[in-house]
Amino acid sequence: MGKNMDNTMEYLTLENIAGACRGELCGAKGREKAGITCAVIDSRKLEAGGLFFAARGEKVDGHRFIGQVFEKGAVCVITEKSPEQVEEEHGISKEAWGPYILVRDTFDALKKVAAFYRKQLSLPIVGITGSVGKTSTKEFIAGVLSEKYNVLKTEGNFNNEIGLPLTILRIRREHEAAVLEMGISDFGEMSRLGEMARPDICVITNIGQCHLENLHDRAGIFKAKTEVFDYMQENGEICLNGEDDMLFQVNKANGRPVHHFGISAQEGFDVYATDIESRGLFGSSAVMHMASDLNRKAGTEEVVCPVEIPLPGQHMVINAMAAALVGRLLHLTAEEIQRGIKGVQPVGGRSNILKISDKTVIDDCYNANPVSMKAALDLLSTALERKVAVMGDMFELGEKSDALHGEVGAYAVDKGIDAVFCVGKSARFIYDAAMEKYDGSQDIRYFEDREELLACLPGLLRPHDTILVKASHGMGFASVVEALKTMQD
Repeated sequence: MGKNMDNTMEYLTLENIAGACRGELCGAKGREKAGITCAVIDSRKLEAGGLFFAARGEKVDGHRFIGQVFEKGAVCVITEKSPEQVEEEHGISKEAWGPYILVRDTFDALKKVAAFYRKQLSLPIVGITGSVGKTSTKEFIAGVLSEKYNVLKTEGNFNNEIGLPLTILRIRREHEAAVLEMGISDFGEMSRLGEMARPDICVITNIGQCHLENLHDRAGIFKAKTEVFDYMQENGEICLNGEDDMLFQVNKANGRPVHHFGISAQEGFDVYATDIESRGLFGSSAVMHMASDLNRKAGTEEVVCPVEIPLPGQHMVINAMAAALVGRLLHLTAEEIQRGIKGVQPVGGRSNILKISDKTVIDDCYNANPVSMKAALDLLSTALERKVAVMGDMFELGEKSDALHGEVGAYAVDKGIDAVFCVGKSARFIYDAAMEKYDGSQDIRYFEDREELLACLPGLLRPHDTILVKASHGMGFASVVEALKTMQD
């Protein structure tokens, strides 16, 4: 798994693409060996010489833009519809077309092309999954590896069956490592993601309580996440969070020993942190211990060094240890790992600390489940000033949803949160459980929806408050953060 010096999209000629997705190549006589410069599903992102996947979405049919992408210089289009059908439905003349590949299902073709391309690549690929912390762990790993390699990483929420193949198809000759986030919500999805990514190194952050509507319980989540093991590269390495009770029990996978990371000196941990000192909202410092020989030969000593973790919360220390372990597997020095961890920046909407006038806002509104809610409350509890939690509904929790929301409400009061503002239908159970713990000192309120909260919020806040904003993405709590930015003292 050394540096990659030979990766390019030259493998993706039109004839190879058609073969990979089992489509019919048309209008390309004499150009069958033409290559592509990019592969996109959004016509606005097409570059000259690019491949456009015309897909039918819930709101927009990509076939409408076939004429435009050929005008922009597309070398080929993958389409479910013939030129005659597109002309009839969208008024685009057949004369506007260039080469195209006719397939049954554009999304399926996208996955097949990405899987084919991945098999041609020799650079190390790190696949990250888990219930909570995937994105932060991805940022830590990419930051560490960037100290030695040219790294491509998943951007934004491109971690599903559309985003992952598009990310794989962004890998170019200059990239020397790739860090791919892999998110699922049902059985079988990880197998489809794994078949495309074929990771050399797999990292699982934890087994929490999310997507329970489909996965039922933690055992189901464990089963679904670990489907990726079946698609590892030969001699691939598996890195598991040893602080997770289920992952700690895994000692072998695919006939090979696994690696564990964490924040305790458990026997068999390859990387762990001790002497953790919280700096509140400004991160932590710790002492990092790394096995000098990951094959665990008898008599080998640890590498021990200080490390600064810039993102707040104990869970971020664990994520940083995952990055250190991957760094060791890919031959980085302790100094490179230290620098990479220290340089990580927060991702918008994920425990991003904002200073707004005299207040501090913890913007963690990208998504939520019981584990991440409690971790966010742990972080809020470290604030020195009045602590305010604005919490909304958590989605996809199945039949246990009411009880799991209640656990969060009780936890907020137990952690000493001064004000708990609950928003949404399911958040009523956060409120009810918090009120059961009420001792007269907390300000606990319920709001039916975001609009009701926003109307009242200015009058509920005080100077120097620290405010956590967290809910599932569908609650639209980014607008709450934006509203806080505009509030005057």
